[in-house]
Amino acid sequence: EVQLQASGGGLVEAGGSLRLSCVASGLSLSDYAIGWFRQAPGKEREGVSCISPSDGPTYYPDSVKGRFTISSDNAKNTVYLQMNSLKPEDTAVYYCAADIDGGALGMATLWPSEYDYWGQGTQVTVSS
Repeated sequence: EVQLQASGGGLVEAGGSLRLSCVASGLSLSDYAIGWFRQAPGKEREGVSCISPSDGPTYYPDSVKGRFTISSDNAKNTVYLQMNSLKPEDTAVYYCAADIDGGALGMATLWPSEYDYWGQGTQVTVSS
């Protein structure tokens, strides 16, 4: 059974940092692309970062580029999202997800519809 466990959210002041973790079980990071997504109340889910299998190429939207960094530790089967210079507009529930097709192609995507498995969310709240 594939499970993704996201953690590390919390309350932080604007300009602060958080590191989210996504621990995967039932799958290998060498076979899947992993993405981080967020969803704020009343808004659609959006991709904020993704990483291709085996610590491959990464992608970010302009809204977080230069502030967020995704990385993976295959030995721990864990993907991290380091978030720096946080802004109030970063407030959302953050999810990690796994994409088998992206894994086969060696290319991750920021489109939520491409992902097959989702973890539970972790709340990130940035105060102004």
